[in-house]
Parts: sequence; structure tokens; C-alpha cells
Amino acid sequence: MFIKSIPSLLTLGNLVIGMVAILMSIHGHFNEAALLVVIGMLLDGLDGRVARLLHAESEFGKQLDSLSDLVTFGVAPAAIMYQVMLSHLGLLGAVLAIWFPICGTLRLARFNVETKSSSYFVGLPITAAGGILATMALTRPVLHPAIVILPLGMFILSVLMVSRVRYPNFKRVAFPKSAVVLVPLFVVIVFCAIKFHFIRANWIIFGVLAIYAVYGMLRGVRRHRIRRARGESSNDVEMDGEVEPSSPFREM
Repeated sequence: MFIKSIPSLLTLGNLVIGMVAILMSIHGHFNEAALLVVIGMLLDGLDGRVARLLHAESEFGKQLDSLSDLVTFGVAPAAIMYQVMLSHLGLLGAVLAIWFPICGTLRLARFNVETKSSSYFVGLPITAAGGILATMALTRPVLHPAIVILPLGMFILSVLMVSRVRYPNFKRVAFPKSAVVLVPLFVVIVFCAIKFHFIRANWIIFGVLAIYAVYGMLRGVRRHRIRRARGESSNDVEMDGEVEPSSPFREM
């Protein structure tokens, strides 16, 4: 019975990490808070794989995962950004801080009611959006004017979560069973590297995640151009082995 509970324990660990990140951001420890969100991303990818490995997948686990994701990748990154920048914008900053987890909630709800399995996500996953936002807050010293760029970037991430832009689903990529041991070890190594300032990993992580977000946007623009080139009257447009419905609401 305990073995079957391991995926849920990992998910709860993700939730705990999100709550700790919120508390650390309140006390001004932004680097550590952002790092915890990144570690939460690794745990989020691990719990589902462990569940499949142990044949412990369940509807309960799915719902628990979504609730944990909302805290760790919706509320925590918004709290970090609010403490770093949005608090200086008054009411607008408060609205943006609330808007981000609202869009994340809608993204999770849409994902939970989808019945078909796919090799792509519709809309930027909240996990990626939260990781980008948390690490983006740390780039304030190099972004000018940060008071414009950071809130704008947060708004764009929010819109991407509820958009129909398609993103690759890396959860479908198979990993060896050894990853169950190697991933936690990797988490510890990354934590030590950042904690003791061996590398400026927060900016590196932000860059990698931002490329993922931009990739989906550029790919969406390319698909839109292909659809227009083939004519608006076509019912389906096939690209990269996928068939896109002509109706913008069929996948919502």
C-alpha cells in the first residue's frame, strides 16, 4: 500500500515546496524561492512517471497534482513577482498578481477535462509558465525598463496559458527507470550549485524555459500562415503529423 502512495507523496512534496516558496518570497529570499519553484518542476515531472512505473495512476492523483500545481506554479511565482516588482504598481500590480493564477486555474481545468491523449499541450503548461515567471523575476537587474518588461512578460505568459498555442508534451518522452534515482540526485546538485553561487543558474533556467514559450508562439504563427496559404475553406490542416481543426473552439 505504501508503494502505491509514493506518487501522491511526491505530489504533496511539490505542494509543500510551493508553500515554502511563498513564505520565502514574503521574507525577501527571492533567489531561494525561485529555486524551489524550479525544483517543484522536476518533482512535477517525476510523480507522474513514478505513478506509471508503479501502476498507481488514479483520478485522485490527477486532481491532487492539479491542486498542487496551482499553488507551486500559479500562486508562488505570482507572489515572487509581486514582491519583486508588482507591489510598486499599486492596483495594477495586484490585478496582475491575481490574473496569473486565474489563467493557470483555467489552464488546469481545461487540461483535466480533455479526454484525448496527445503529443502536444494546448496552451502553455502552468508548470512552464510558473518556472518562467519565477526565474524572470530574478532578471530585474539586467532588464531595462524592468517596471515595464516584467509586468508585460507576466501578462503574456498568462495569455499563453489560456491560448490555443501548441507546445510539445515532453511527458510522453520515455526515460529509463534509473531516472527515479538520478533526478533527485540532480536536484540536490543543482540546489548546491545555486546555493553556493557556483553558477548563475537562475538566468540559465529562465532562458531555456523562455525559449520553450517562444517556440510555441513562433510555431503557432507558422501554422497560421500555412492555413491561410492553403485557403480558409479547408476543413483541416495537417502539420508535423498533427491535424488541426479549423474551428478555434473545438479544443477548448
